[in-house]
Amino acid sequence: MKKIILSAIAIMAFAFANAQSTRFGVKGGLNISNVVGGDVENNKTLVGFHIGGLAEIHVVEKFFIQPELLFSAQGAKFDGPFGTDGDLKLNYLNIPVLAKYYIVDNKFSVEAGPQLGILLSSKLDGEDFKDYTRSTDLGFNLGAGYNFTDNFSVGLRYTIGLSPITDNDIDDSEEYYDSAKNSNLQLSLAYKF
Repeated sequence: MKKIILSAIAIMAFAFANAQSTRFGVKGGLNISNVVGGDVENNKTLVGFHIGGLAEIHVVEKFFIQPELLFSAQGAKFDGPFGTDGDLKLNYLNIPVLAKYYIVDNKFSVEAGPQLGILLSSKLDGEDFKDYTRSTDLGFNLGAGYNFTDNFSVGLRYTIGLSPITDNDIDDSEEYYDSAKNSNLQLSLAYKF
């Protein structure tokens, strides 16, 4: 974990030092999240939001690196026995680092890259659930965006969780693969300065 974080910081520092130009911005939008895998049954999506900042670092021609710092409200709804419903609400400080490529004249872009999520709070039906939830969450992002103007853009991104969200003991790779993980679809509006 430390090697991943240090590698991401080194890449960002190298990109900043060698970047031709860097633009900063703010973004926010809608989250449609769920928990997939594991023993999770009868779950539904939970609607949340994300808000934060970004840097768009020009590397070469149409290629950019885009690190972000986002507060993200995620989780899932569950159908319990006897008609009872429950909510798992997970709040993260997400740090994605995306490789971004503009396909059409700095208008339409595609992006992909890893994400580190730091758990800020975890609640199950309003009760603290942080003792049973991992403090970090690794994910991978795939997305696309469109710039309406030089400053205003819209984006659609899917983040699949790579690490389990609970602290249950995992003894082998099959249990790791089948464990409950985050799944999040984001629709964002961004403004770059």
